[in-house]
Amino acid sequence: MSVTELALKPARARPGKALQKGQQTKAAIVDAALGLATQIGLEGLSIGALAEVTQMSKSGVFAHFGSREELQISVIREYHNRFEQEVFYPAMQAERGLPRLRSMFAQWMKRTSVEIDSGCIYISGAVEFDDRPGPVRDALASSVQTWHSAMTRAITQAKEAGHLDADVDEEQMLFEIHGLILALHYEARFLKTPGSIARANAGFEHILQRNGAAPALASRPRSTRSARKE
Repeated sequence: MSVTELALKPARARPGKALQKGQQTKAAIVDAALGLATQIGLEGLSIGALAEVTQMSKSGVFAHFGSREELQISVIREYHNRFEQEVFYPAMQAERGLPRLRSMFAQWMKRTSVEIDSGCIYISGAVEFDDRPGPVRDALASSVQTWHSAMTRAITQAKEAGHLDADVDEEQMLFEIHGLILALHYEARFLKTPGSIARANAGFEHILQRNGAAPALASRPRSTRSARKE
């Protein structure tokens, strides 16, 4: 059922059903808004543009959000929810420690590879709102920081399991891993550089090994670099 069909359905229903239909309509609008935002950015998102895409009236779209700002925040929340469903939760199925850290990066890369064509709200939004304080920037930064915290926990757990060196700086390691994702977007999406995905994956392996991980699927505790050289 399209957004327009949902919006124009008769309202003669019990309050519970009416509420459910309203939520379905809003979800459909947010879905359309997210697709639009990946093309024109969060800043380009407007009630008018979304009304045109969904073939709804401006007042109909506005009624679900109340403001352009709330629409933008709703899009950020939906993007974050999908990011968690596609990246975070699947990675949590892996064994704690290095296997989980590897899985988190692999899932992140899988989504990033798709977004080379569609665009990443976290990255494009940061460019748009890096110097613009307010609720939209706060929502965007909070989402990114939530993911960074999850990555930092995974690094810490890998260190505690003995899969990484005991003196690993988690924040530095996260910084370098995140840098790979940003570089991949620039190289693959903007410069169209061949082999960018392979280079990002190789970069991740270099970071792991430099911080004490053995090549491939290492999961056994390792206390020091010297122990590996013996």
